[in-house]
Amino acid sequence: MGKFITRESYLNRLIDLRETPDIKIITGIRRSGKSELLKAYIDYLKNNYDNANIIFIDFNDIVFSELKDHLSLNSYIEKSYDPKKINFVFIDEVQLCKDFEITVNSLHNSKKYDIYITGSNAFLLSSDLATLFTGRFIEIQVFPFSFREFSIYYDDIKDISKLFDMYVKQGGMAGAYNYKNEEDVASYIRDVYVTIVMRDLVSKYSIQNTAVLDNLSEFLMDNIANITSPNKISNTLSSNKIATNHVTIQNYIKYLCNAFLFYDIYRYDMKGKKYLETSKKYYLCDISFRHAINGNRNQDFGRIYENIVAIELLRRGYRVYVGKFGEKEIDFIALKGNDKIYIQVSDNISDDNTFKREVSSLLQIRDAYPKMLISRTNHEDYTYEGVKIIDIKNWLLS
Repeated sequence: MGKFITRESYLNRLIDLRETPDIKIITGIRRSGKSELLKAYIDYLKNNYDNANIIFIDFNDIVFSELKDHLSLNSYIEKSYDPKKINFVFIDEVQLCKDFEITVNSLHNSKKYDIYITGSNAFLLSSDLATLFTGRFIEIQVFPFSFREFSIYYDDIKDISKLFDMYVKQGGMAGAYNYKNEEDVASYIRDVYVTIVMRDLVSKYSIQNTAVLDNLSEFLMDNIANITSPNKISNTLSSNKIATNHVTIQNYIKYLCNAFLFYDIYRYDMKGKKYLETSKKYYLCDISFRHAINGNRNQDFGRIYENIVAIELLRRGYRVYVGKFGEKEIDFIALKGNDKIYIQVSDNISDDNTFKREVSSLLQIRDAYPKMLISRTNHEDYTYEGVKIIDIKNWLLS
């Protein structure tokens, strides 16, 4: 068994939400650590609060198999209620209980419980939550390991450059860290992928033409960080003798994003001050899937680094857009509250022409918000005409 590390940012988020009246819903891609986070939070409560009554149901455990209808689940929880304590309800893999939302909504309406639930990514989607839950809820989205968490896990390796090279290839799916052989690692990642695409999504959406879904997913992996549209993808697949149309492609992209396998990033015209609906960029939730499914073809490290930065920005709670500034492109406009950051990402800026091309887009922006060029510099950070030049390893660890 691999070792366990505390995912402090997520744990602290749950601690901050303790005893708020909302239903706390932990979502994220399969095997991203939702269940382990729930258990870590339960341990925290047990160790810090004597008056906590923990009611925990794990539907992956055969012990709870008799509770897989909403009335039995409700009865079990109500019998476990202690009026003299703070009652915390934790339900893991909640979708395995038929009509679970009826019980969860009823428990929430009673105002007697602090409720936390997790579920399979394909059956507890962000897009479904407002329909399922009539009361107020908060979604806590769990991502695969960040590079910072990866470096904590592999704390015996002191060479940060070596660690980063490992992370670029191995990614943040922590279950894969149990395997030493590269093929075993890739096999684990492929199994997760096949379960999401070929079982979860095919089952949930009754997809008949699985070849289109599979080829679409591989196309998006090959084209991370490239601007594209359902029309372009449909034309490309059709030219490869895969019969489809832009409506099907648009729906299937939505399904893949709903399952947290991909994230779509809108483009924003900074001069026209409008969102460009016709084309987007798509980023993988974790770069390990690209290596495991597509192998080493199209090893464009600039786009791989851009994918890593995109997911890290989302992980840190930013709203992220791709900027269009006249003929120039800004890789990311990152927004959080009143903060705004403009970011360019590059593989290598040691060549003077490459450096000037990458930094020129940022220099044309005349407002006072921070501007940053993130690259594999292997040097100390510095500033060039107001633009911060930062090594990607330093930024990910910051």
